[in-house]
Amino acid sequence: MSEDLSFDALRWLEQLAQGALAPRAEDIVARAVTLFPGSLALANSFGLEDLVLQHMALPYKDRIQSFVLDTGRLPAETYDLIELWRLRFSIAFRMVSPDAAALEDFVSREGPNAFYQSLELRKHCCEIRKIEPLTRALSPHGAWLTGLRREQSQARSTLELAEKESSGRWKLNPLAHWSLEQIWDYVHTHQLPYNPLHDRGYPSIGCAPCTRAIEAGEDVRAGRWWWERDQHKECGLHTHARKETTHAYPSP
Repeated sequence: MSEDLSFDALRWLEQLAQGALAPRAEDIVARAVTLFPGSLALANSFGLEDLVLQHMALPYKDRIQSFVLDTGRLPAETYDLIELWRLRFSIAFRMVSPDAAALEDFVSREGPNAFYQSLELRKHCCEIRKIEPLTRALSPHGAWLTGLRREQSQARSTLELAEKESSGRWKLNPLAHWSLEQIWDYVHTHQLPYNPLHDRGYPSIGCAPCTRAIEAGEDVRAGRWWWERDQHKECGLHTHARKETTHAYPSP
């Protein structure tokens, strides 16, 4: 997927991946549009960060495919927010659903709330509802934009502005260095509609049965898969690429 990029484009991407550059988030989005014409996607979970990123991408909404992983278990508030953004900003979100046969087989065999029974079953549920649909959604694209930030969890603390995945696809994280305060400032400044669950103690929102409000002093992701003890909770959507990009660009 990188073979069609120019020397300068690859060097810029790899400098982002190595932490050697720190352009504005808006500039990363704008340049990504030019580097990956017709091949750039934006994964929107409708968390605060993704709303900021989606707003930055509005000038290019016809050149970026924005998609949502519709797991079938999202909170009603999330579906309401999707509809609000769709109508207000005229964005044609691609709603990506789980494979119907795989989901039916899993739920029939293990039950509708199997994720509470064991970590293995929870990860299997995430695989069906999130990871496989993400793989399918990204398959035609050479790059994608995410709202990941270093502050979100210890597992994301070394996140860079760009990562080259094993598939050759580029994953761009324009907000990697942003603080939560900066995110909220942007949301309020631009008067962006956001999920009302954030005002009810939900800093991180996923599927309804797998998310709860947090208590004062708890980690921001404590409400995700709240019955598990593991401090590094991830569903598997975002496994960071190793830094294998040094001098990977061709000679000019």
